[in-house]
Amino acid sequence: MAAIDPLTAGGVFLATAATDAVYVMFTSAVVARKRVPAATWSSVWYVLSSYAVISYTENWLYVGFAAAGSWVGAYASITFLHRPPGGPPVGAAVE
Repeated sequence: MAAIDPLTAGGVFLATAATDAVYVMFTSAVVARKRVPAATWSSVWYVLSSYAVISYTENWLYVGFAAAGSWVGAYASITFLHRPPGGPPVGAAVE
């Protein structure tokens, strides 16, 4: 079993946290039916997720860091990007 590189583990954690935050923004833009923001968030989503997948495919232990980052990203994005009801969804500001 290969050793865990702390830098790679941190990178995977941050990439998946950012990926989930971007996914929330993408979903918000889709719900608001905003094509340009949805397409933009989608492309950012795939770039971020690619880093995590490429990093942990050689060592399955990085999947744990990916899962933890994913949880933190989704939790933080819902917590910090929450807006009062009735306003436009986050991520859907510009078309």
